Amino acid sequence: MAQMPQDQEFLDFMVRALVDNPDAVKTERKVDEMGVLLTLTVDPADMGKIIGRSGQTAKAIRSLLRVVGIKNNARVNLKIEEPEGGRGPRMMRPDEAPRNEAPRTHESQPRVMRDIDDVVDDLKI
Repeated sequence: MAQMPQDQEFLDFMVRALVDNPDAVKTERKVDEMGVLLTLTVDPADMGKIIGRSGQTAKAIRSLLRVVGIKNNARVNLKIEEPEGGRGPRMMRPDEAPRNEAPRTHESQPRVMRDIDDVVDDLKI
């Protein structure tokens, strides 16, 4: 089997060290006029480890790949394949505003807790 290019070998090594299922890691390499495109596929259960909180792990991997690319006079980009059937749209927390809306301020949030005086007034005792 032919040896992998240095950038692909580096990505493969890094990712296998991070995931629980290293045998499921697959990397593809394509070269065109834009540079090198590395495509990464991992087990769906390992996606969170590769993406990281707020995408920080994926960002770090991309930064390291750019450094390897600079060393080899190439522009290296990383595409992380989403698993078949992905997790779908991100679920919103109840206190989170949709992305196209401004976040709620304390005053505009629905009033859930009422003080005892309001409850007594409602009872009209």
